[in-house]
Amino acid sequence: MSERLPMTRAGYEKLEEELRRLKSVERLRIVKEIEVARAHGDISENAEFHAAKERQSHIEGRVRLLEDKLARAVVIDPTGQAPDEIRFGVTVQLEDTATGDRVTYTILGEEESDVVNGYISVSSPVARALLGKAVGDSVTVRVPKGVRILEVIEIRFG
Repeated sequence: MSERLPMTRAGYEKLEEELRRLKSVERLRIVKEIEVARAHGDISENAEFHAAKERQSHIEGRVRLLEDKLARAVVIDPTGQAPDEIRFGVTVQLEDTATGDRVTYTILGEEESDVVNGYISVSSPVARALLGKAVGDSVTVRVPKGVRILEVIEIRFG
């Protein structure tokens, strides 16, 4: 059986919307582009035709990927639980014990992660180390810049 993909309702709906757009808008647009390119004559030397076919291939690949992810998705609503420990869906404020720098992360599914905006994947090394921890706990995490000791300062939803 394939691995389940945890995600929030918003993440699931975003993937569904992208899939709807690809199927109902992008597929139709690319078919028209292929028709126009075909009308230009010999397709063996027709760059427009080959470019359109390549775009079609990319769209179809993305459709298959999204369908697979949605089929394996497990929508999790963490708000029904108290934010007493770190779990999927919580926002956590951490302090680097060596530098005093503070960072805030929201732990979400892989499709929803965006490190620049503070959304990390539940399967990332930092999130895996944090799962189950409470305010005041410290974790040692290996990150690209080396080993960091992070203390949990706050846990909340949103």
